[in-house]
Amino acid sequence: MRAITVHPQQPHSVELREVAEPARAQGALLVEALALGVCGTDREIIAGDYGEAPDGEPRLILGHESLGRVLEAPPDCGFARGDLVVGIVRHPDPVPCPACATGQWDMCRNGQYTEHGIKGLHGFGAQRWRIAPEYAVKVDAALGLNAVLMEPTSVVAKAWDHIQRLWRLAAAPPRRVLVTGAGPIGLLAALLGQQRGLDVHVYDHNKAGPKPGITAALGATYHCDGIEQLDTLAPDIIIECTGVPSVIATLLPQVAPDALICLTGVGASRRADFDIGLFNRNIVLNNGVVFGSVNANLQHYQMAADALARADPGWLARLITRRVPLDRYAEAFDGRKGDIKVVIEFE
Repeated sequence: MRAITVHPQQPHSVELREVAEPARAQGALLVEALALGVCGTDREIIAGDYGEAPDGEPRLILGHESLGRVLEAPPDCGFARGDLVVGIVRHPDPVPCPACATGQWDMCRNGQYTEHGIKGLHGFGAQRWRIAPEYAVKVDAALGLNAVLMEPTSVVAKAWDHIQRLWRLAAAPPRRVLVTGAGPIGLLAALLGQQRGLDVHVYDHNKAGPKPGITAALGATYHCDGIEQLDTLAPDIIIECTGVPSVIATLLPQVAPDALICLTGVGASRRADFDIGLFNRNIVLNNGVVFGSVNANLQHYQMAADALARADPGWLARLITRRVPLDRYAEAFDGRKGDIKVVIEFE
């Protein structure tokens, strides 16, 4: 079968090559790939920034945003041939640490977790892949290709889960959320805010292209005239999805009373002018909270499945701005103007 592979930490070694069928030991579910979402993590692995192949293997099968159809499933496992499924990216460490032992492998305490297509486990960028039933999530067939958005949705579902846990005023729930960045993570974060009945605002530097219209179709307000212009917005929640240091440095001091700031973006390590004293003063005097969030566990995938099932399928489809056949896989990793979510199709 064919798979998209890289030699980890060897820049630009990505290659579509013939590989062996997945071993039964990798999981009882045999799945045929339908689609693979592409994100910045994949591009960073291709650039050689990080990545780790399974023990004893020189190459890593890429891809962690999956959608597939079950070909084989053992009896009474909760799955049957023909089911559409998504694979959970992270698996718990073998020790396990206290977090992994309770199903919270997204919060692994010792760093010995593994991740499909990233760290120690082959990814989903192959024509067929295997996974254990406990690390697969069944998706509504009505979602079709939109189900490939499950993994990024799980990431923002976790962010919202932690926001709800950290909000400290039961008698005064949050009303307004600002999301910075209108990529897939930002727009999906905005979707979950809209589903919670909040006043949603999205900031992005793009004045043209599909993002303003997609935001408006969600019923949210789009801003693009400079992040510093939002200092009077006073959102209760900020979800930062760009990872851009200058954006973060502008946001952090703008803390409304009792506000939460969730950082989800990881950008390049660049210096930015930042007044740490002003940040400290505003966080303390406004009872503010700043926290980071990454990855997801089974609960968050289930929350993501529910959010996607309740979303307008036409709106979700607008997030997938480019589809690339497997034979032309390399085109999917070339960032192009107007891209939101690029998907590699296997069928």
